[in-house]
Amino acid sequence: MPDSLGARVHAYLRAAAASRAHRAGPFLIRFDEHDDALPFNYAVPDDDLVPGDDDIDALVTAFHGRARTPRLEYVPVVAPKVEDALLAAGFTAEGRYPLLVCPPAEVIDAPVADGVLLALVTDDPGLLQAARVMNDAFDAPEATEHDVARLRGVLDRGGLVAAAVDAVTGDVIGAGQLGAPQEGVAEVAGIAVRASHRRLGIGGAITAL
Repeated sequence: MPDSLGARVHAYLRAAAASRAHRAGPFLIRFDEHDDALPFNYAVPDDDLVPGDDDIDALVTAFHGRARTPRLEYVPVVAPKVEDALLAAGFTAEGRYPLLVCPPAEVIDAPVADGVLLALVTDDPGLLQAARVMNDAFDAPEATEHDVARLRGVLDRGGLVAAAVDAVTGDVIGAGQLGAPQEGVAEVAGIAVRASHRRLGIGGAITAL
């Protein structure tokens, strides 16, 4: 049986794909038709999957058909047979990371430095400023209207976007997002702070907001 937390994370990833979801055999794939960046294009295997060669061929074909790099994001304990099959097919491990979990009862306050204001963002100009901070922090290209649309989609699906603002200059200096909760699971993502304002607790404060 799949690990309970891991299975819930998989369910969240599938739900978050929403209308961007495509099926390639036992893999659900999220494609961003406007952005080929790796974090926006990935597959999630079915729980307990034991993939065959045909399954992996279909997966690779689906990615290549959209000029995307074949890539997966998943919890290994939920589909423990997948990694060996992928490695045998020529994939490499990009990273193996622990799940960082914060149950509601364990949320703590994370005060921010004086002179920094935190707020939720809902308007397009604010979303563009947040996207600019995120893209800069993650070495992505300059933010465009597509980035605004992506963050607008987060809001439309019930998620949140937050920004940290320098109270003196009015500049947005930090940003982050929370995906819409699915069965009690939500993902904090894109936590970013301008290089000029790091080590001030801004990232932690955005996460705790």
